[in-house]
This record gives sequence, C-alpha cells and structure tokens, in this order.
Amino acid sequence: MSPNYIRSFSEGCLRPPTVIGQFHTLFFGSIRMFFLGVLGFAVYGNEALHFSCDPDKREVNLFCYNQFRPITPQVFWALQLVIVLVPGAFFHLYAACKNIKQEDILQKSSYTSFYIFSVFLRIILEVVAFWLQIQLFGFKVNAIYMCDVGALEKKFNITRCMVPEHFEKTIFLIAMYTFTVITVILCVAEIFEISCRRLGFLKTQ
Repeated sequence: MSPNYIRSFSEGCLRPPTVIGQFHTLFFGSIRMFFLGVLGFAVYGNEALHFSCDPDKREVNLFCYNQFRPITPQVFWALQLVIVLVPGAFFHLYAACKNIKQEDILQKSSYTSFYIFSVFLRIILEVVAFWLQIQLFGFKVNAIYMCDVGALEKKFNITRCMVPEHFEKTIFLIAMYTFTVITVILCVAEIFEISCRRLGFLKTQ
C-alpha cells in the first residue's frame, strides 16, 4: 500500500464525512480510550493480587479469582473497542483503495449506503458487547464473592472471598455502560444526519 493510501486511510479514520462522526471519533478515541487505559488500570491493575479467600492460600485465591473473573474487564473492554473500530476501518480502507474523497462519500448513493452499513455494524457490535458485559459483570460488584471450590477436592465446597475496591469497580462498570450507550446514540444520530443531508435538510460538507 502506497503512502497516499495510508494517508487517505488515516485521514478517513480521524475525520469521517459527518460532523457527528467526527465527534464520535473524538469521544471514542480520546475520552473513552483514556478512561479505560488510565483509570481502568488504576482500578483493576492489582485486583488479582488483593483478591483473597478463606482460607487465604495461593491455590484457593487463584482458583476463585479465575472463577470470579473468567475474563478481566480491561481485556473485555479493550477487545470491545478494537472490534467496534473494525467496520469503520474496513470502510475507510476501501475508500482509500478506491481513492474516494471524504466529501464524496455523501454524494454517491453506493458510498453512502456502504458507510451507513458500517455505522449499523458498529451499533450491533456495541449492543452485543453491552449484553455480554451484563452477563459477565452485571451492574454491581459485591464486596463478598462466594466461590465453589469443590473441584479442588477440599473438605469445604463454598468459601468466602473478599473483592478489593468493590465500590470503585461498581462506579467504573456504570461508567463503561454509559459510554456504550453514548456511543450507540452518536451512531444513531450520525445515520440521522446522513439522512437529513441526503434529503437536503442539511448542507453537505
């Protein structure tokens, strides 16, 4: 791929053809990623080290933590961010390879339809991630986690585990849910903006 294609691809990703799309890129790329990268590490970075059960033994702590966290929230949200970026990245890669200028995307029906389809895919992926987050993490992190350690062949089957900083994690969960909702709203608003431009209610950039 030539430098011109790379430049066109990067410009398309950073500067979508709609105003709301540009705001979405700013929100998604700066606020959401900063929140996850900086605050997420501060909240969840040492969770495994401070997760303790009764009795406080390494094998019990590790077994119960793996049961408590089948996947760590940071990994889940990082995968979510990457996967949600894929539809837009494919579109802008296509536009770069076809030498389509950003201002021409909303002028031709086929380009517009393809772009709207990529936005719809973003919405679907966000909704699926929202549902998976509910299934994995719920809406609240409790201070006590009851762990089933029967597989360890211990005399006890259920043990109590202390979850560190559970209140901070609850706030962080709510924040990530909120970010997902905001992103979906922005995607819907972007489709509405495109429709208004195509119908002539708004001036095309």
